[in-house]
Amino acid sequence: MLLFSYYLLVVLIYILALPILIILSFKQKYKISLPARFFLKSNTPFRNEGIWFHACSLGEVNSLKTVFKELKEENINLSVITGTGYKSAKKVSDLHVRFLPFELFLPFWIKKQKTLVVTEAELWPLLFIVSKLKGTKTVLINARVSDNSYESYKKFAWFYRWIFASIDEVFAQSEVDKSRLEELGAKCVVVNGNIKTFSKPIVTKEYKKPKKKVIVMASSHEGEEQLLLASLNLKKDEMLVVVPRHPERFESVDRLLKEFSQSRDLSYAKLSDDLKTDIVLCDKMGELVNLFAIANVVLLCGSFKDGIGGHNPLEPAFFGCKIVSGKYTFNQKALFSLVENIKVCSVDELKNINFEEVKPSKVLHVGDINTLLNRIR
Repeated sequence: MLLFSYYLLVVLIYILALPILIILSFKQKYKISLPARFFLKSNTPFRNEGIWFHACSLGEVNSLKTVFKELKEENINLSVITGTGYKSAKKVSDLHVRFLPFELFLPFWIKKQKTLVVTEAELWPLLFIVSKLKGTKTVLINARVSDNSYESYKKFAWFYRWIFASIDEVFAQSEVDKSRLEELGAKCVVVNGNIKTFSKPIVTKEYKKPKKKVIVMASSHEGEEQLLLASLNLKKDEMLVVVPRHPERFESVDRLLKEFSQSRDLSYAKLSDDLKTDIVLCDKMGELVNLFAIANVVLLCGSFKDGIGGHNPLEPAFFGCKIVSGKYTFNQKALFSLVENIKVCSVDELKNINFEEVKPSKVLHVGDINTLLNRIR
């Protein structure tokens, strides 16, 4: 009865959202993902039975690449939600990639697989229920319940117990996550760390190390650039590389940096043109890891304004960068606990920080990839 009622609700939501979906499908950002997910355009089911991974976006896809490499003898299917995740996945050889359709279509779209492996919080009910009904083993990996979302999860505990009834095994990031997941009905929960610690990020382009010390403003959100620029006093032996979180903001951040550079009599260029000026805008996707490889200091954004919750500190920590983060890191507590020597401060305190006194970061706990591989093969 619950399944039938839920499916009727999904149908109603789809009908009501149709006008908006049609309009958004013409926008550049969604012109591939929305038609594929909500109208099944060029989005046929996986043809071959194998290990089916589902990841939401770019970060989750990248974190799975080490797992894909170890499973090279297997037939691997991957579904994603976002366009950036899709583009990244398509670059991986021998990988069958699809957008995950809206739940309305899943009962007809899903074919039997050996194992379904879903990352983190992608708890779509019909994804697990339909897969289980068709004889597929279901696994949730890298699972966590953040402090910020814990109370919300508990309010709808009955709903999550319904979902977890169709999940065979769960790999949690920490003991705290395990306890919370079991409270929500998860069974066969194993603590195996974070899959993002399985291997060091791969550098895809080697930049020549500038003579100046490199400060990377990593994954900045709207409003953060202004706050941090006002608090930074670049020394003559320092350069700043700004990497906006979202590519659609490149143009507006370009204007901001041009104006700021002119007001401070600093040289400025885009990464696609030069990496020698006082201030550089990273105007290309997929370059953050390459910049971490030459960075001295990383200002880890998404944390200097409330509401975002921080970003992953593991990648710069793998390169031993000095990491400075804001105080709003509530979505990344599990990852921050895996890294040593992160300097946490407010925007006002940033003005007084001497980067020479900040210690290089270090990854403390690395997950066991073999435990995961043995259970999903």
